[in-house]
Amino acid sequence: MKASTISLLALMLVLLSSCRKDKEEEPTIDLDYTSASDNARAEDVFSDMIAQVDKAVDANGLRDLCDPTVTFDTTSTPRTITLDFGTVNCTAVNGRLRRGRILVSYTGRYRDVGTVITITPENYHVNDNLVQGTKTVTNLGPNGEGQLQFSVSVSGSLTAADGSWTATHVANRTRTWIAGQGTPALSDDVYLITGGGSGVNRNGQAYTVSITNALRVALDCPTITQGTVQVTPSGRPVRIIDYGNGTCDSSFTVTVNGQTFSVVIG
Repeated sequence: MKASTISLLALMLVLLSSCRKDKEEEPTIDLDYTSASDNARAEDVFSDMIAQVDKAVDANGLRDLCDPTVTFDTTSTPRTITLDFGTVNCTAVNGRLRRGRILVSYTGRYRDVGTVITITPENYHVNDNLVQGTKTVTNLGPNGEGQLQFSVSVSGSLTAADGSWTATHVANRTRTWIAGQGTPALSDDVYLITGGGSGVNRNGQAYTVSITNALRVALDCPTITQGTVQVTPSGRPVRIIDYGNGTCDSSFTVTVNGQTFSVVIG
């Protein structure tokens, strides 16, 4: 009887140990959205950079509290523009901090088919984060509906003000001018962005990007206002970024594993 009791207790201990091990090894739900957030912030910064160039070259556009000093060189080949925000942060009307320079070279006018515009930040900071890399815009000519299209490629990075992290960003996009093409003003210009890309987030996690519904960029708003993006970190579930319904509110949501988080771009 005693032997039977000991055997029974031993069996129970084995079973309990097995159950505990199974419980301990049960995987946790992956709710990290760092890749999606870093990609969205990079999208915002590089989209904003070309918006600053658009505004600077417009004759009536320099009205912001954080307007740069703009220098044109029309004798060089290609021609160049320098936007200098100074070495001390200035605050734009939307609260965004900027300092440093944006260098622009261009082979022709923006509306001319074949024009190539290259935008390079130089010691350029947005909200104290260092922006590095290159953005190249090429005029592809009109599509079947007469809307001008542009090829846009980006290879860049964002580095935290304290140097604690760097996130890289690569994009290959098509930018379609859907509104405002027939007027000289910039405030009514609207673009749709399609394409994909990749990057490495601040934690060293690689990811890929696919725009599933075109991103809407209106030049009267400092951030993307509409569209959805799928961000897929290597070996992990898809994260879905939703920029909303067109409202200019500097926010987006990220959905991962059925959980949705709200993020505001500063």
